[in-house]
Amino acid sequence: MSHYDPSLLFPIARKNKRDEIQLPIHLPFRGCDIWNAFEISWLNSKGKPSVALGEFFIPCESPCLIESKSFKLYLNSFNQSKFESILQVSQLMEDDLSRACGAKVKAQLTGFDEQSLTNSSQFLVKSFEGICIDELDVECNLYLPDSSLLKVSDEPGSETLFSNLLKSNCLITGQPDWASIQIRYEGMRMNRESLLQYIVSFRN
Repeated sequence: MSHYDPSLLFPIARKNKRDEIQLPIHLPFRGCDIWNAFEISWLNSKGKPSVALGEFFIPCESPCLIESKSFKLYLNSFNQSKFESILQVSQLMEDDLSRACGAKVKAQLTGFDEQSLTNSSQFLVKSFEGICIDELDVECNLYLPDSSLLKVSDEPGSETLFSNLLKSNCLITGQPDWASIQIRYEGMRMNRESLLQYIVSFRN
């Protein structure tokens, strides 16, 4: 499932297990479940992928928690759906998870770009050396590998480029595989926009 589908979320009532250990209705503790997600992705309005890291805070007094596999399938359902902004995705996730859990859930997404990661105290991520091409304003509509996308100029050159937008699917499980890729080359100068479109074409 790679298109947005909140029905994938499978709530599990906390009460059954709490009754087994005779917890009172008024809980003798405070806190929340904290879920970390390192594989969140969606498409922008031009079809170019966006990627983010996420933290989700589910209060312990919520009637339900979310079964973990269904949570992962739900996050993966964003992969081929288009959204305007990271804020829209974050708000949608908060609404869906709050509805499923029966209490207010907080979703905190951190964009996988250098500035966002630098400003975040939660994640320590080391970037590749070179020039990141992910912020290029390109339109993407091919999601199966297509080498004809690659274009070069008549000028010779050498450079190091990298992208965090590489995704493919496991041939055995069909589940997403995620990667960052660094490319060093010499020769005819590569068109960076076409390189990014080529990398994105592995997405499905």
